[in-house]
Amino acid sequence: MITKDTATETSTLFIILISCVATIGGFLFGFDSGVINGTVDGLQIAFNSDSVGTGFNVASMLLGCAVGAFFAGRLADYFGRRMILIVAAVFFLISAWGSGVAVSSAEFVFYRVLGGLAVGAASVMAPAYISEVAPAHYRGRLTTVQQIAIITGIFSAFVSNYFLAGIAGASTHEFWFGYEAWRWMFWVEMLPAAIFFVCLMFIPESPRYLVVSGRKAKALSVLTRLYGATEGQAKVTEIDASLAADHHKPKFSDLLAPGSKWPRKIVWIGIGLATFQQLVGINVVFYYGAVLWQAVGFSESDALLINVISGAVSIGACIVTALLIDKIGRKPLLWSGSIGMAITLGAMSIAFSTATLDSSGQLQLSDQMGVLALIAANAYVFFFNTSWGPVMWVMLGEMFPNQIRGSGLAVSGLFQWGSNFGITITFPILLTTIGLAGAYGFYALSAVVSVFFVLYMVHETKGLELEEMEG
Repeated sequence: MITKDTATETSTLFIILISCVATIGGFLFGFDSGVINGTVDGLQIAFNSDSVGTGFNVASMLLGCAVGAFFAGRLADYFGRRMILIVAAVFFLISAWGSGVAVSSAEFVFYRVLGGLAVGAASVMAPAYISEVAPAHYRGRLTTVQQIAIITGIFSAFVSNYFLAGIAGASTHEFWFGYEAWRWMFWVEMLPAAIFFVCLMFIPESPRYLVVSGRKAKALSVLTRLYGATEGQAKVTEIDASLAADHHKPKFSDLLAPGSKWPRKIVWIGIGLATFQQLVGINVVFYYGAVLWQAVGFSESDALLINVISGAVSIGACIVTALLIDKIGRKPLLWSGSIGMAITLGAMSIAFSTATLDSSGQLQLSDQMGVLALIAANAYVFFFNTSWGPVMWVMLGEMFPNQIRGSGLAVSGLFQWGSNFGITITFPILLTTIGLAGAYGFYALSAVVSVFFVLYMVHETKGLELEEMEG
């Protein structure tokens, strides 16, 4: 006979395991985002592109991300969270292969956009899936694992890029079978993408999606495996009750405030969270880290090693967040992170403002300012990954009521990736116009504004069941 404690331990282990499967999507999200970092030089040479063309090649994935996030949220209301993740896994595989074999900018952009569709879908579906299977008292910790997976993916891409470039001599040198190292940087991603696809075959569909779609018997079966028979039946009743007042197929018009043509306040908050996460410039570090450090005098090898260090700092920060998020809540982490980022971004802007040009036209920092920039950059990465990095995804996955979760994620995801695209594609232009100091000054100002957004707009969701979320 299985005791209650044993049954609880078994179901908790099952919840953790299926959540970890979902977070492989986060790992691929991070790897696909970070791998581009070490390939910029190779892309410039292979496709003979200028700074604007290179910026578009790097940022092209983000167009797919915006579309993928938007449609994944809506399609998941019709086909389920698990099915969308399966499609994303297939797209990851095709994109990784195609990005490496591309012989023109147009072909490369096509495969990167395809990968972007997968990243966008995984970015909104993985936290939504985890939120819909995890109990409230440790939902935040499990959803934070998604960000740890994202950062681990980015870190793995940095490590992979570093070793591939090191073995080949440079990212643009031949590695195996006559192909340059930068192409192999993309092909490495095919292994985790295949693992993700296989593992998704063994996890259940989200029980809340099953209830919304009218498949209560199946939902009860899944919830019984997750929580046990008694609590599973109670949860089906609770989910059904939360939908009873307005039980229909989810649609975009559900996002509008009753009797109004304007979106509900919760939708604006989701848009704000999604947008501010990008306006602080984090993906400039992820996508252009190697270029950034080379611009201030570091070699390609040293620049790639700095990326590895930043990735390790990010993972440590996310672990800290996982330990704190269900204890002190989401809101304190957000506003404290905003303050920390504003200070560190300001310090980086000051350091870069002192840079001079050497005889070859490369930026140079003094030893003192170089140290300040390095310390501030890694402190900034730490603050981001103890706050906006994981917490934004946690909140988007849990803050919307059941009826509008898919649509709310769709709109928020669209703004998140749209902002990401705007920040990423403008960085090379800012670099050649207002310079690094001006660019980082803008990111610092955005961090300051985000402090007030959190204080006056964001509501705490710690400890609340998803059925308690109000729109």
